[in-house]
Amino acid sequence: MARVTVEDCIDKVENRFELVLLAGHRARLISSGSQITIDRDNDKNPVVALREIAEETVAPVDLKEDLIHSLQKYVEVDEPEAETVPALTSAAGGSEDDGNVSFDRMTEEDLLRGLEGLVPPAETDDEE
Repeated sequence: MARVTVEDCIDKVENRFELVLLAGHRARLISSGSQITIDRDNDKNPVVALREIAEETVAPVDLKEDLIHSLQKYVEVDEPEAETVPALTSAAGGSEDDGNVSFDRMTEEDLLRGLEGLVPPAETDDEE
């Protein structure tokens, strides 16, 4: 019975490997409780799946999309792309820089002298 069903399906799904994948996926859907679209006639789920494909009660294209979706682990979400922010210009009335940014350089000795000159915060009676 199944051999005849495979021959009937070849004109619906031309690639035999793809037919096996789709019928196997449909058989698993039937096993998990999906409603069948034809009479069972005491057939097992793979034969029912092949008969559904042969009688075109289930579209192979829909089965293929469902199979692909079931195998995907990560679903790509289309997010809007970040907009580029224009560079800030100098304040009004300021001089134009040539795009060169200058940084103040501090030596280690200058940093240590600055840290030594720091005074700890004054302790108050409220904290006690």
